Amino acid sequence: MHRFIPALTSWQGAKVGEIEVSHFARKHGKSNYGISRTFRVILDLINVKFLISYSTRPIQFFGKIGFIALSGAGLSFMGLIYMKLFEGADMTGNPLLYLMILLVLVAVQFITLGLLGEINIRIYHEMQQKPTYVIKEKIN
Repeated sequence: MHRFIPALTSWQGAKVGEIEVSHFARKHGKSNYGISRTFRVILDLINVKFLISYSTRPIQFFGKIGFIALSGAGLSFMGLIYMKLFEGADMTGNPLLYLMILLVLVAVQFITLGLLGEINIRIYHEMQQKPTYVIKEKIN
């Protein structure tokens, strides 16, 4: 996570600057940094983005996913009703029925995960006596 220190410190309100340094060519050995590390960097970047954007409000992240799944379940349900009323299709073994059930369960789980995240964040900030937000300057 060291490569994202500027992003994490600016999130806390610090100012970040750069200092140019002279780099010299490697005298011995070869670099271990290759394309294989790209996957880990991408995962770290996703982690930092989540921390910066949603660390104090996880319900907004997980709730969006939950409501997208719930919308899919609603569309699946409307398809089921259409198939039953206008096409006379049998609902037993219909894949849309199973998809609707799956999406409702996924939606409930994601929304519940967001609520549990909210509880954890509030407990963390209260126990650590940390402010939820950092205020740079008060006016008046």
